[in-house]
Amino acid sequence: MSSSGSGRNGGYALGIDVGGTFTDVVLAGHEGQVAAAKALSTHDDPTQGIIAGVRSALTAGEVAAEQITRVVHATTLATNAILEGAGVRVAHVTTQGFRAMLPLGRYARVEEDRFDLRFDPPASPVPAEDCFEVPERIGADGRVLKPLDENAVRAVARQIAAKGIHSVSVALLHSYANPAHEQRVGELLRKALPAETRVVTSTEIWPEMREYERSTTTLISAYIGPIMVSYLANLEHRLAGLGVKCRVQVMESGGGVMSADLAGRRAVATIESGPAAGVIAARFTGEAAGHEDVISFDMGGTTAKACVVRGGKPDITHEFHVGGKGSFGGRRAGTGVPIKIPAIDLAEVGAGGGSIAWADEGGALRVGPRSAGSSPGPACYGLGGEEPTVTDANLVLGYLDPSAFAGGTMKLAPELAEKAVADRIARPLGVSIAEAANAVHEIANATMGSAVHVVTVQRGVDPRRFAVVASGGAGPMHAARVAERFDIPTVLVPPSCGVGSAVGLLATDLSTDGVQTRVLPEPAGDFAELERIFGDLEGNAADDLGVSLGSPDVEISRSVDLRFVGQAHEIRVDLPEWPLDAAAFAELKDRFFAGYEQAYGIALRGDVQLVSFRVRVTKRVPKVPLGRRPASRGGAARTRAVWFPEYGEYRETPVLERDALVPGSPVAGPAIIGDHESTIVVPPGWSAEADSSYTVVLSRKETSR
Repeated sequence: MSSSGSGRNGGYALGIDVGGTFTDVVLAGHEGQVAAAKALSTHDDPTQGIIAGVRSALTAGEVAAEQITRVVHATTLATNAILEGAGVRVAHVTTQGFRAMLPLGRYARVEEDRFDLRFDPPASPVPAEDCFEVPERIGADGRVLKPLDENAVRAVARQIAAKGIHSVSVALLHSYANPAHEQRVGELLRKALPAETRVVTSTEIWPEMREYERSTTTLISAYIGPIMVSYLANLEHRLAGLGVKCRVQVMESGGGVMSADLAGRRAVATIESGPAAGVIAARFTGEAAGHEDVISFDMGGTTAKACVVRGGKPDITHEFHVGGKGSFGGRRAGTGVPIKIPAIDLAEVGAGGGSIAWADEGGALRVGPRSAGSSPGPACYGLGGEEPTVTDANLVLGYLDPSAFAGGTMKLAPELAEKAVADRIARPLGVSIAEAANAVHEIANATMGSAVHVVTVQRGVDPRRFAVVASGGAGPMHAARVAERFDIPTVLVPPSCGVGSAVGLLATDLSTDGVQTRVLPEPAGDFAELERIFGDLEGNAADDLGVSLGSPDVEISRSVDLRFVGQAHEIRVDLPEWPLDAAAFAELKDRFFAGYEQAYGIALRGDVQLVSFRVRVTKRVPKVPLGRRPASRGGAARTRAVWFPEYGEYRETPVLERDALVPGSPVAGPAIIGDHESTIVVPPGWSAEADSSYTVVLSRKETSR
């Protein structure tokens, strides 16, 4: 990353990531990271944990709050609101005859539900009594088939007001082809409803074909938007109280950041906010270490996430499901709520440091997805938790230093961890405490390995040619064992890995996406219509960001969804160059043919249709150099008793401080490397070495490759 930017003229940047267990804060200036802090997340009011972390970081870095010039924030607020049903009440308005579409929903019976004879489908994202319809009809080609009845819209507004609903979503049939009716409905509702009512239209959020997904995406934005607006206003107010006067920027699901105002208007774009930041950090770590192909492995206190980065670009999906079910870290269509926006393609499993372990009625050991969270937390926190967790197991095995957890801000109680593992696992299963703890550790590894399997093997990607980038407070403890499962020979542990998502936030640019569905045949040598569509999208995106398209720091990427004539699903293809001409369009088709063969295993040729047009406008911002960190001098290795399955017993194992590692001097495993925010476990058969940017590179001595 460029060394220019925040801090050069006395300014500093803050990266703030709110996770399920910890809130991470990174403070950086023009010379790199200045301080990092962890605070327990405060779920009733996340800003409390944020302010505590910011205060700690500013104090540790000896930086005045007034010197902060950029604040970038990743939050799970939107996801949690959806999963917990904590959004606002929403009225949904649609075309006459389609009122029941969302209440009926679309459900798939997967996992244990397949065998449940009394299966109850999940609740609708909006109850039938809060759905309204208006007489109108637009055809798929954009022609008006039935004029809009404006008096009916006003009558609907009166019904919504009588119910006391203050958030409305509007998604009319085929409004992506012609937004006139939907825009007019939005205008009439805003005029007729109280001023504080929020009205969201699909035209504003994501005007793409497929009614159900477009409707749920619009509905969810209305569902969480008021909460996001209130939360960000409160956060900015509290930061201003500390002296931090700059506006907050928010991580969006596709890997960029947006202003707080845009995040409030398009709250649905923040659903994958936190996980996306960790992937961006992994991408920069891989590039700095000479690996453009990496697997981001982020393990926190509640969940573990995996994502593939190929050629320096994370995989992107344009539809994902919130709250869905699926095997091995995936999310299946027909479960959860479909969201149709660009998002970094992640597989997530309920396996983190706080995941609870227990022996079920059949005597099988289970780990997760239930989590102890931050309150009461694992038993070893001493906050009242009694159930054993992955963190308790790692402490029993000797991987964790009880006096240096979370940067030394928390003291762990080994005796409470041992008691929890003994009472709840070892005794019921008839094994030793160490064997029980190792079993918990290995089951967690297997669960997290399933997430890696989803994003690699399950999608036809050979993971052996990738390096794993480990981040999160617990990731470096488990990463080598997860890599072993796939015969991956290299693990990269970047500086500040324990606050990896917060680090990734400071490596992002301002960006926003736009889409427009227009089903068109192949252009016959005239590309004026395509240029007009892309020009409108680019202009709207630039307005959202408040930038000028001619600025040298503004970049535009364009893509189009193509399909064969007569088929129903598309493949997204990046435009080879701009403006388009016959040769560039021929190359675009060749890319589509190659992508089709890769996706379906069939080499087809034929006429294509252009379906949806996409742009991403990015404004590059100054960044801080987060990849370098000076090493401290001296620091002889200590030893402590650590249990590894290769030995089946506790053995005295070298324990080193990460900052004492000297580049070019490998450390043979087994070893424990202590970090301010995390712990690196180097198992037998592995070695560890710091590279020139102080990333710790773990390498297997022997592989089966």
